[in-house]
Amino acid sequence: MSIAVEARDITKRFGPTVALSGVGISIAEGETHALVGRNGAGKSTLVSIITGLQPPDGGEVRFGGEPAPPIADRDAWRRRVACVYQKSTVIPTLTVAENLFLNRQAGRGPIRWRSLRDRAAGLLAQYGLDVDARTVAGELSVEQRQLVEIARALSFGARFIILDEPTAQLDGPAIERLFERMRALREQGVTMLFISHHLDEVYEICQTVTVYRDARHVISAPVAGLPHDELVAAMTGEAAQGYRAGERAPDPAAPVVLAAAGLSLAGRYQEVDLAVRAGEVVGLAGSGASGKVGLAETLVGLRRADTGTVTVNGTVLRPGDVTAALRAGLGFVPRDRHQEGFVPLLSIAENGTLPIAHKLGRFGVVSPAGRRARAERMIESLAIKASGPEQAVGELSGGNAQKVVMARALADDPKALVVINPTVGVDVKSKQVLLAAVEDAVARGAGAVLVSDEPADLRICDRVLVMFHGRIVKEMPRGWAEAELVAVMEGVDTR
Repeated sequence: MSIAVEARDITKRFGPTVALSGVGISIAEGETHALVGRNGAGKSTLVSIITGLQPPDGGEVRFGGEPAPPIADRDAWRRRVACVYQKSTVIPTLTVAENLFLNRQAGRGPIRWRSLRDRAAGLLAQYGLDVDARTVAGELSVEQRQLVEIARALSFGARFIILDEPTAQLDGPAIERLFERMRALREQGVTMLFISHHLDEVYEICQTVTVYRDARHVISAPVAGLPHDELVAAMTGEAAQGYRAGERAPDPAAPVVLAAAGLSLAGRYQEVDLAVRAGEVVGLAGSGASGKVGLAETLVGLRRADTGTVTVNGTVLRPGDVTAALRAGLGFVPRDRHQEGFVPLLSIAENGTLPIAHKLGRFGVVSPAGRRARAERMIESLAIKASGPEQAVGELSGGNAQKVVMARALADDPKALVVINPTVGVDVKSKQVLLAAVEDAVARGAGAVLVSDEPADLRICDRVLVMFHGRIVKEMPRGWAEAELVAVMEGVDTR
């Protein structure tokens, strides 16, 4: 089998930091090759090099046995490789057709809109992507936006596509549909590099896996011959260990710190009642259309319910008032850290202390020493890998950025905590730290709502409320079987 893409002895430094140390990867033509490793292992740096966004300090990249084009020749790079990033690059105010052929709408003369739409429809049909070329991209689902990005990548003529955490924002059925399309593309001869922290997906969709750890290449091997435990050990440098939830016995007489009564929001959920007591974790599970995320966002004021009330720590909140929710003692980890979780150009210290800035000085002036001291404690307690409190959050790996978002949610010692998909796009170790942070907050007397698409995350919950078509259909106490949970989520059993 011929080699489609090869990186040899790649080294990259950023000042004193070694991001890649003599690593390599060899991807056979027509295969789906996984690249895995903990956050900060060097995966993103390699992607930036094999997509031509930055040159290596040492080593070389080859496509089909030929040297990569010069960095400045962007068109040549686009014809060889394209990347579909976890953070969407689709422009929401443009149509699908305009996004597909952005800056290529016309040759000479004015744009011929009918011809542009026909070209876009033909491209989508060629790869079996069910999206209307006339739709405004902002109206698309996460799944559909990914399809548009894949089609745009292929439209340049590239036969090698990098998929960076493509399943991070998708539910189970959407993930399976994505995998079906990936299999179809592979049958058409498309080569793919698949980056994911979900190792079960690696075994399902990939033929080969490469592991990086601490900026070094550890192993490349056929997926079929690599036991799961050995793969985890290669990533972490130690034997595989799943996160073990703490032993808790919630007090049924403990005060209710977060409650919803008769909440309804058209198109999202109907007549939801919820009560979370101090010292317990309540999970919300369901498919992408179940309403669980919309409900969680209503609890924190990001959405305004049509009917019903939300109470935090005894205070009835005005609908859609985030500030009032925070003032009442609520901490929040949003669904999308890139869009809602942090300000990328601000430092760890600035992001992590945003909710408590008014407490870090006098007369409206923040004490730099006080902020730095708080940030140093956050970095230590959540094992944030950074050069220091002043490092910009946008420079951190995904897992470390998510830890900053968690640190901010916990900064004011909240009485209630709402956490949405906290472990999306993070490595095994970071997942353990993030889940432990939720349990630590609960041990201090908080009550938490945990929304997750990952059954493993929900194991820390004292009970899980399963939503189906906007309603809570079942409450499952700790100790549930995953098959039973999935059955209820999919509507097979809603008793």
